[in-house]
Amino acid sequence: MAPLPRSILSAAFRVALVVSTYSQAPAQWQQRKDPATPRTAAGKPNLTAPAPKTADGRPDLSGIWERESAPNEPKSNPEGLPGSLQYFLPKGAEIPMRPAAAELFKQRAASLGAGRPSQRCLPHSIPDAMLYGGPFQLVQTPKMALILYEEFNHFRQIFTDGRALPVDPQPTWFGYSTGKWDGDAFVIETRGFNDQTWLDDTGHPHSEALHTTERFQRRDFGHMDLLVTIDDPKSYTKPWSISIPHKLLPDTDLIESICENEKDNVHMGSR
Repeated sequence: MAPLPRSILSAAFRVALVVSTYSQAPAQWQQRKDPATPRTAAGKPNLTAPAPKTADGRPDLSGIWERESAPNEPKSNPEGLPGSLQYFLPKGAEIPMRPAAAELFKQRAASLGAGRPSQRCLPHSIPDAMLYGGPFQLVQTPKMALILYEEFNHFRQIFTDGRALPVDPQPTWFGYSTGKWDGDAFVIETRGFNDQTWLDDTGHPHSEALHTTERFQRRDFGHMDLLVTIDDPKSYTKPWSISIPHKLLPDTDLIESICENEKDNVHMGSR
């Protein structure tokens, strides 16, 4: 049985971008046409069709998404250099790092992001999980939204039942998230991070004081904008934001992607 073409391309991209590699199961989901996908006269997915709505009239963000290229991203990356938040800033804009954070970033960037968490099978976290290039699935329900990441099979829970964020939570890799609607934008607030992750694979740091705000807006059936605001007074002199465009991956499903605790290079060498 032939695997999805998307799975091959996505896996190859992650090998080049993240350096670490992941073993894939021999059998994966087969490509199929989703009857809910609007189509052109030629039968192709119509990505510019209107965005779907939920029963209560809200935009339905559900789907499998993948980020699009950043405005300042290199056109080619044959060396597999790690991605950077800087690519998503306007030209000339700078990330307002405090001196200690700037020094730590300088050390990490000098080694091209060597030793980053994903090389040790640790999570990308926020916003890096939206940057590295792999797909994620957004599942929207009345009381909770889920973000399922293909890489490492990680997930996030975003509670929309009116609860408040924990006051003094045990720090976690993805933090604690609540969501609410602001017009047609879905806004996620997250706090309670540990300080073990990087904001991107280049090495921008953060502390346990990190607070992120993610604002999702689905423009049409196949395109979604994500505005992420970073607020970490211990690492940055002021809050700052990046805009990450996303595109829908229609007629496909997530596949299993397991990081085997740095054993993947052995598997790749035996193929």
